Amino acid sequence: MTDDIVRHDAALNLGPLNGHAVGRILKEAVRRATVTIRAERAAFEVQAKADYNGKMDDVCTSADRKAQEIYLRSLRECFPLCGVVAEEEALSIAASGGCNAYFTVDPLDGTRAFVRRQSHGVGTMVALVEDQQVLAAYVGDINTEEVYGYRPGSRTVHRITRLDSFERLNAAGGARLAERYALLRDPAERYAPLSQRTIARFKSYDADGGSIGIWLARLWKREIAAAFMRPGIETPWDSAPIIGISQALDYAFLRPSADGSAWERYTPPLSRTPYRRDHDTLVIHQDDAAQVMGGA
Repeated sequence: MTDDIVRHDAALNLGPLNGHAVGRILKEAVRRATVTIRAERAAFEVQAKADYNGKMDDVCTSADRKAQEIYLRSLRECFPLCGVVAEEEALSIAASGGCNAYFTVDPLDGTRAFVRRQSHGVGTMVALVEDQQVLAAYVGDINTEEVYGYRPGSRTVHRITRLDSFERLNAAGGARLAERYALLRDPAERYAPLSQRTIARFKSYDADGGSIGIWLARLWKREIAAAFMRPGIETPWDSAPIIGISQALDYAFLRPSADGSAWERYTPPLSRTPYRRDHDTLVIHQDDAAQVMGGA
C-alpha cells in the first residue's frame, strides 16, 4: 500500500504553481504561526541570545522556535527547491535545482513585546525574494490576527481580518505634512539634523517600537504619513517584507544626501545576510515625497 501511494504521488503533475496558490500557502503558514504563538502566550520559555553587537542582550522564546518550525515545514514541503533565510539559529538553506528564489522568515517579530505580553507590536513575517525583487510578502499581527500582504504576480496589498474580510489598501498621498502625523522608532532628538527638521514640519509624531512590520502597518493603513528609522542593523527577515509591501503601495525610501542637507531617493538592498545601514531612512508615499525633497 505504501509503495502504491509513493508511486502515485511521484507521478502526480498538476502543472505550474501560480501566484494565487503561492499566496494561499503563505497566508496559511502565517495563520498557523499566529495560532501557535498565541497558544504560547500563557506559558513560554525564554532564552538569552547574542545581538548583532555580540552582547547577550537579545532574547528567543519557545514561541519563536515553534513558529519557525511551522514555516520551515510548510516551505520545504511546498517549495523544496527554494532557499530559506530565517532568524532563529541564523538558518540559511541554499536554493537548488536551478532555482534562485528564497524565502525570508521572521517567526516572531517583536519578541521583547511578546515577552512583556504587550497587546500591540507583535508580528510574524514571511517574504519571497528573487532577483532583488520581493515577489510576495505577508505580515501577521499576532494580537489582532490581521494579515497584510500581496501574492506573486500582483501589487495589490490587502488587509485581511480573522473573519476573512479583505480590504484593499490604497495609500494615496497628497495631504500637507502640517496636517499629518509622523511615526518614529526613537525619540526625535536621536535622529540626524535633517530628520529632526523634517519631523518638525508634521503636526505631531508618535514614537513606538515592537515589531517593525506591525509598526510600519500604521503607514500602510495611512494612520500616519511618514515613518523615520535611525541607522541600525538590517536583517533579511525584517527588511524584505516591509520593503516589498511598502514598494507595492508606492512608498518611496529616502535617505540624507552626502552633505546631509536634503533627502534623496534610494532603493534599499535585499541582502541574504545582515548588514549595517548607516543612515536615517524616511519612508513616505511617492505623492508626498516632493514635499520633503530638496531640503527641510
